[in-house]
Amino acid sequence: MEYIFGFFTKRLKPMELKQIAGNFQLEGNVENVQQLGEGFINDTYIIRTTGDVTPDYLLQRKNKKIFTDVPAMMENIRKVTTHMKKKVMARNGDPLREVLTVVPANDGKLYFQDEENEFWAVCIFIADTITHQAAKTPELAFFGGEGVGKFQSMVADLKEPLTDILPGFHNMRFRFNQWDAVLQKDPVGRKAKLSTEISWIESRREEMLHFWSLVENGEIPTRITHNDTKINNILFDLEGKVLCMIDLDTVLNSTCLNDFGDAMRTFTNTGLEDDENLDAVSSDIAIFEGFTKGYLSQAISFLNEKELEYLAFSAKYITFEQVLRFLMDYIDGDNYYRIKSPEHNYQRTVAQYKLLTSMEEKYDEMCRIVRTSVNDLAQSAS
Repeated sequence: MEYIFGFFTKRLKPMELKQIAGNFQLEGNVENVQQLGEGFINDTYIIRTTGDVTPDYLLQRKNKKIFTDVPAMMENIRKVTTHMKKKVMARNGDPLREVLTVVPANDGKLYFQDEENEFWAVCIFIADTITHQAAKTPELAFFGGEGVGKFQSMVADLKEPLTDILPGFHNMRFRFNQWDAVLQKDPVGRKAKLSTEISWIESRREEMLHFWSLVENGEIPTRITHNDTKINNILFDLEGKVLCMIDLDTVLNSTCLNDFGDAMRTFTNTGLEDDENLDAVSSDIAIFEGFTKGYLSQAISFLNEKELEYLAFSAKYITFEQVLRFLMDYIDGDNYYRIKSPEHNYQRTVAQYKLLTSMEEKYDEMCRIVRTSVNDLAQSAS
């Protein structure tokens, strides 16, 4: 058994995995099923099939503690991918490579539920691709921004509502309600030693809630967003061109700025999310500029003036949210995030706070980069 996010998940034998794979509408015969990586949320396996023309597949056991409504999640993915495939086919692209393809189960559902009520899903494995774990150059950051902007632009006109499978996700009012409740409860008695760190949160409460109020009143519109815009969720072809975004479990109706901000939190960090050497942590302004230019090259056509005004701020917003959530989980007794040591969530807190302060120091320059990029695109279009 393996402990993941507060519940035990059973490790399956190869024959058991082949039996699960047999519940899906696969082409060819299953040769073997092997674990692929060490997923932080889902368990992922690659299904190898026999024959030269049959595709391989990815099989995932979905984390039902995080995704409490897997059928709704899979329906969200179906809506998004169906819409995107139509766009790709309209320009004579390759819908099997430029969009994730979900494979239904034998009963027609987009998932299979086993005897232990675990949910499984399958998609076609896109071969001959490259993934990156970090954006090490401004050029790669540009392509990453292009990938996120391309995804958002392709679904910008999709009007079908998606089910909110992660209530409160990136909602700062919801996060502060959680924060206030945890501070009041202080279940493991850690609050007393954290007055400085708590002040980090409280001193920024007003500006963060102000941003979210613009989302609530519609000045910053709600669109379809990916919500996990790390660079390793972007597939590149062997020539280095963006193919598509993957890992669509978190697609939601939210603000596009959440995708931009979350990308900047991960792309620009010169250190690790939980880096013990705080001197190594900063926000790389060259990476920010590269991503921003790539993103706006695809997204400028649908973003409104208020979205452009707060584009740079969104990097601070999402990074602040992560500081709050790590510190809140630490005060709460480490109930949400997997930890490697008793102080792991605290170390994450201070490392992310260092990243936040670096962004704050460079914020004027970040805003200038956004304005210049918008102006350059406007001039090239005229």
